[in-house]
Amino acid sequence: MSTNRQQQARVLRTFRKVHRWTGAALFILFFLISISGLLLGWKKNSGGYILADTEKGSSTDLSKWVSFDSLETQAVFYLHQEVDSTLSGEIDRFDVRPDKGTVKIRFKDHYWGVQLDGATGKLLTVERRRSDFIESLHDGSVIDNLEIIPGGYFKLFYTSLTGLALLTFTVTGFWLWYGPKRMRRLNH
Repeated sequence: MSTNRQQQARVLRTFRKVHRWTGAALFILFFLISISGLLLGWKKNSGGYILADTEKGSSTDLSKWVSFDSLETQAVFYLHQEVDSTLSGEIDRFDVRPDKGTVKIRFKDHYWGVQLDGATGKLLTVERRRSDFIESLHDGSVIDNLEIIPGGYFKLFYTSLTGLALLTFTVTGFWLWYGPKRMRRLNH
């Protein structure tokens, strides 16, 4: 066997080992990412289970809408009345849908939200924000949300690790496919 062929075979064996050990070590993370990614891809087609359908309000004319502080008061009231009076009423964001006459309000410390009519402040729906939970699993922020590691560093570590692992799989997987073809072509 020529030295060149031996080197190529050694490189292939190394790539195979890296590919196998990386896959084995990160199996659970890749499993979570793939399942959560599939669910996120299907969220708008889940019949309202993963992501609640956006309801229609009574007016799309923004000049007829109530103020944001009134919407905030109404959102917290409905959260406490319809779900649990002990839940935090701290709001994470307002998702304004002028074309639907609706405001979706997401709370900061849990996965509940409400949809209100922008013109009246009346409750349109209470939603369990499953898609937000799935997204936080997908990007690793679920750990940051628990504040186990302060500063949001877990998500940075998690996305860096999984991104670099995916890059490693791409390179080693390509070489495991292409390397033997190249060796056969060079030997003929």
